Amino acid sequence: MKSSLEAPDKQVAEETTAKPAKPEAASVIDTSKMSKGKRDALELAESSRDPLDERGSFASNLFIGKYDFKRIYPWPEQSPEDREAGKEFLTKLENYLRENVDADEIDRSGEIPQKNIDDLFAMGAFGVKIPKQYEGLGLSQVNYGRAAMLLGSWDANLTALVSAHQSIGVPQPLLLFGTDEQKKKYLPRVARKEISAFALTEWNAGSDPANMSLRADPTEDGSAFILNGEKLWCTNLIKAGVLVVMAVTAPKMVNGRERKQITAFIVDVDSPGLEITYRCRFMGLRALYNGIVKFTNVRVPRENMIAKEGQGLKVALTTLNTGRLTIPAACVGLSKKLLEICRKWATERIQWGGPIGKHSAIAGKVAEMAGNVFAMEAITFLTSALVDRKAGDLRIETAMCKMWSTETTWKISDDAMQVRGGRGYETAQSLKGRGEEAIPVERFLRDCRINMIFEGSSEIMRLFIAREALDPHLKVGGAIFNTTLPTKERIKAVFTSGKFYAGWYPRQWFSTGAGKIDGLHRDLQKHVDYGARTSKKLARGLFHAMARFGPKLDREQLLLSRFVGIATELFAMSATCSLAQYKMDHGEPADEVLSVANYFCNSARVRIDHHFAGTAENVDKPGYQLTQELMAGKHASLREGMVR
Repeated sequence: MKSSLEAPDKQVAEETTAKPAKPEAASVIDTSKMSKGKRDALELAESSRDPLDERGSFASNLFIGKYDFKRIYPWPEQSPEDREAGKEFLTKLENYLRENVDADEIDRSGEIPQKNIDDLFAMGAFGVKIPKQYEGLGLSQVNYGRAAMLLGSWDANLTALVSAHQSIGVPQPLLLFGTDEQKKKYLPRVARKEISAFALTEWNAGSDPANMSLRADPTEDGSAFILNGEKLWCTNLIKAGVLVVMAVTAPKMVNGRERKQITAFIVDVDSPGLEITYRCRFMGLRALYNGIVKFTNVRVPRENMIAKEGQGLKVALTTLNTGRLTIPAACVGLSKKLLEICRKWATERIQWGGPIGKHSAIAGKVAEMAGNVFAMEAITFLTSALVDRKAGDLRIETAMCKMWSTETTWKISDDAMQVRGGRGYETAQSLKGRGEEAIPVERFLRDCRINMIFEGSSEIMRLFIAREALDPHLKVGGAIFNTTLPTKERIKAVFTSGKFYAGWYPRQWFSTGAGKIDGLHRDLQKHVDYGARTSKKLARGLFHAMARFGPKLDREQLLLSRFVGIATELFAMSATCSLAQYKMDHGEPADEVLSVANYFCNSARVRIDHHFAGTAENVDKPGYQLTQELMAGKHASLREGMVR
């Protein structure tokens, strides 16, 4: 029997996430006063995104004040059959990494031994999720995440090679969009013998694909496309045999205006006219096989097109929705390693008459690491399990996992260096040379910094999540602010949305919590109740921001990022509670589990309070103005005193 509060929430979900015919950007966002470049970029991005699944998801519902803990509780346990399916491979992988991969030498030389690559191919590490019929291992997302966790705890270079190959390279796009012929031709190759890569970025086109210039022009008979242009920062390129390439194809007319089309192609590296012109080198990941590829009249058969013409950006975005989970899983492995390094050092290192872990300055850092590692594992493997269960549209969860885990891992690595002191800053080779244990904190820190940049920078992740968070509200009330619509339609939208919000808004002020959750420990119940109440407060805050800024809200990126931060912390708290109860139910000591779970949830509350405070009082506007002054050449004294 449903309570009186559940029925209105169901109405909100249905009214705000119903799946209409795919809207054009102009129908929900006013683009009339934007520059042409910004309008083109927005409309291209909007045309490539699907509305959120009408079922929503746990994280997406947080933004509309609906806290449905039962979507993630009880914890979606990995079945014994699935765990057994991955056991042999994961054991082999762990043993192989420990006994055969010299991560410090790979970092020093900038090369991964070919034998390591060949051996990993032989054990199936490059085809973890590729079905067995195509010579892959056919394992689940959870098992793939467990493999990434092992790799991340040992060597970031191998992690990047394996991850980019199958998360954003040829395997994932073909599994999602490929034809039977494409799968039969390419999946066995990339499962057992050929590295694949993903070519999207250009000099002037990173997160803004509207600037993309690599062209794919059809031949006269239409049987093929001719590619011309260059791609930058193509990960795995130097070792790759086959690429996924995003290219501009002929525009189409939409509402009387040309719209750029981006199309995805499978391109063999040995194609005539394809040239690898440069290998890029970086601060970390010194064995990353990343480079520049040039296309000069490269002929690609039409049958190598992935999905339909003009759907390339959709292919890329959809691929990344799941592919992004590999980086958080690797971050879990690295963070566990750093926590263990710090735990041991805090115990063994004696200063001022006792272990440094007895001093609160160090103890606070180690405790924060432990809480964050627990939560990072919770959100990553919760989302992975939901992917395996095909539990709705999880794009917000995967983006939150990527954003939060990479930023948290950077903080953990920075704190680990501080805890280790000079030994953290010293290279493993130098430590070994003078007789100490070769602990590579310095390498770990250098290598993990890129995680906040590639496969969607933290800033882009926040904007992506914010756009999805606004989607339900834009469907209901976006037409009010759209100056491109006739006045009659805008007036009609006022009455339609007013009626909706008259029912929805008052409910955001009333919450007694999440309701009694069967089997949930009372400590965890308190955190879940807090999550339910705070999601209502989040929904109110987002609505107030929409009322205040109207169609200009998209420009308030720092404000929106605070709302995203609140929702992400709520997601992490909720996943932590679900995992904590699962662990206690399966025999882990309750006092130990609750110690770390309570610590994380209480610290997350502090961060949430900080985010809420920033929505009311901040220095966003003066900060923006200061930057504009600097860009205009003002504040010359700040440029004095340096070598020019």
